Amino acid sequence: MKSITINGSQRESVGKKVTKALRNAGQVPCVLYGGDKPVHFSAPELAFSKLVYTPNAHTVVIAIENGASYNAIMQDIQLHPVTDRILHIDFYQLFEDKEIAMEIPVHIIGTSKGVLNGGVLRRNQRKLRVKALPANLPDFIEADITPLKIGSKLYITSLENPDYKFLHPDNTVVCQVRRSRASVAEFEGDDEEELEEGAEGTAAEATETPAEGQE
Repeated sequence: MKSITINGSQRESVGKKVTKALRNAGQVPCVLYGGDKPVHFSAPELAFSKLVYTPNAHTVVIAIENGASYNAIMQDIQLHPVTDRILHIDFYQLFEDKEIAMEIPVHIIGTSKGVLNGGVLRRNQRKLRVKALPANLPDFIEADITPLKIGSKLYITSLENPDYKFLHPDNTVVCQVRRSRASVAEFEGDDEEELEEGAEGTAAEATETPAEGQE
């Protein structure tokens, strides 16, 4: 998985006044969990743009100015409800021999037979939560929709991989091809034509068949 480096400064004070002052200075207060003790640090808000405002998944290298460096993933983020500015970020430290849970984006590949026939692809899950060793975390999960016909569903069991395991039930639907309104209308129109043809044929047969006692 690709990694982003965040250069930060360790925070000695964690009070509300200090936190407010950091935000006013364009800094984001952060906490790193998972180690022997939490590590409080801050970094410029712009440093998080490639990590936060993207659909891709990344690990993070947190480089503190005192020389310490930590591998981590973003665990939680708080955004301002109006401006969407980053208020606070929690990170979780990674260890090579310890599995970690993380949400991974789903990439759709292939061309569905159902879509070619007028169906509509519906994406039920754009991200899937997996658990794996840090070295086995994928950048994305590929979902091949080529075999899907109209009415078909792609279940998470079709995406199983030995490098990681999914933290979802086996009946989780990743995507499906549903009948579109146009295809429904066309389908119903065909049925009506068949019914009309059948009715006309029945009427013709009744006209051609003589009544009982007449020859």
